[in-house]
Amino acid sequence: MIERISTNAGQSNDQLLYFTSSSLTHDDRWLVFISDRTGQPNLFALDQHSAEERQLTDNPDGTLKSYVYFDGNPNRGLGKASISLHSGSGTLYYLQGNDICAVDLQGNRRVLAQVPAGQVTAFTHVSLDGTRLVVPTADARALEAEYLVKGRPDYDIDERVQCEHLASTLHVYDTASGRELLSERVERAWVTHVQFCPTDNDLILYNHEWPGDCGIRRIWLFDGHTGEHRRMRTEGEGRSRKDWVCHEVWDRDGRTIIYHGGFDGGAYFVGRMDRDGANRVEIAFPPEYRKYGHFNICRGDLLVCDGYYQPPVDAQQSGPRNEWWGGAWLSLQKIDWANGSIEWQPLGEHGSNWENQDCHPHPIFNHAGTAVYFTSNVSGRRAIYKASI
Repeated sequence: MIERISTNAGQSNDQLLYFTSSSLTHDDRWLVFISDRTGQPNLFALDQHSAEERQLTDNPDGTLKSYVYFDGNPNRGLGKASISLHSGSGTLYYLQGNDICAVDLQGNRRVLAQVPAGQVTAFTHVSLDGTRLVVPTADARALEAEYLVKGRPDYDIDERVQCEHLASTLHVYDTASGRELLSERVERAWVTHVQFCPTDNDLILYNHEWPGDCGIRRIWLFDGHTGEHRRMRTEGEGRSRKDWVCHEVWDRDGRTIIYHGGFDGGAYFVGRMDRDGANRVEIAFPPEYRKYGHFNICRGDLLVCDGYYQPPVDAQQSGPRNEWWGGAWLSLQKIDWANGSIEWQPLGEHGSNWENQDCHPHPIFNHAGTAVYFTSNVSGRRAIYKASI
């Protein structure tokens, strides 16, 4: 059963946080979300027990320019891509202009630190224990576009990063004091996704965004114990084949990483590897499952996806490969990694048209593992929905 959670009667656009962060407190009581019901994007919290809603931020300046939001305002506005929730405490971390901020469920706000000058930002991440926040930045030149085409710069960002030797930096902050604990430069890289290992704050999973050959150079791990940067999957591997991979996420055990992608000229797949890159398993999908989506984890053998799955009777969903247009179905994947098999279990149609980043369903499990929450604009405006498992 799918039910609508958004309560504003279709008068606003509401959406979950990016799927590398939960949008639910650990007891699944509070749902935090982004809404434009004030005329500007702001953060809100919904008590799912009492139906009480609270506005947590008071942003008057639109959306901050950053990764995905290329048409945002330089150095001002809410960083819609920057928001991370620490589910245990209910504290949200986000960017307001160049300020790195925190706000709790009572609306108490504080400024932790500031983004260094000459840098642009992307998705952040708070550690499972709530003590650290990682903020990736890139040299601002990476996003200095004179023109945008369909909301994106009119040039190859990765090519500019490579040719002009631009860099990204992993900034790690103490969430109590705001003190910067780490400033780790990553040369010739455009880093947009960062995630602390759930069991070791010194291991940070990160990416190279939009490399020139699709997912080539995508998945990396920074080991703070040794200072080493490890490339986790070499997509070419000495062959002419160039696979692509994306949307890497930690399993909850902190020992394995799950991702998805496509074999060059072949099937799409979901993969898993140990955090040292060993024991890699990649399971191909049926050939007709070619509608791009995202995967998220309940546990390593139970995933949810907002694309790929295609009902046998839905001829409209079949067609040529198109990485950048997603499917219309929400489904579970029960995976047997040892035997390389997947059981697909549809939950229902989410119906989002994938018009832009904000309309991507980005499904998440609740902490109890009994429901999936997602965003959809099936009604004409973005709203948040819940599918019971």
